[in-house]
Amino acid sequence: MKNINRRQFTKKASWLTGSALLSSAAPVNYPVVHHVFFWLKNPQSVSDRDKLVAGVKTLAKIKSVRQLHVGIVAGTEKRDVVDQSWAVSELIFFSDLAGQETYQSHPVHLEFIKNYSHLWDKVVVYDAQNV
Repeated sequence: MKNINRRQFTKKASWLTGSALLSSAAPVNYPVVHHVFFWLKNPQSVSDRDKLVAGVKTLAKIKSVRQLHVGIVAGTEKRDVVDQSWAVSELIFFSDLAGQETYQSHPVHLEFIKNYSHLWDKVVVYDAQNV
């Protein structure tokens, strides 16, 4: 093994660690994205927010859902271009439009709407496809 100094070792180790983290954190390239934002009827209720988060997580049971990310508003700096008025978001990745269509009529999705829609006041959906 070739001798390297501490600086070279640290540089190489951080590069390898960063590469590993990026490759493990990066989502697989699924071309259809379904992003939903929910506004709660009771926006100050952490309990309602947590119930909705738990409900959204059940959507991962649907086989056409390739990846699911559930989020709440991040504590990032307030800027004019950042909308922090919502409470919960779901970001779902699908392999194709047929998978997204299957999701829409799937019993787990319909059950989610039935069981949790009383918690939200407004929902906005953004569907996108890779170009």
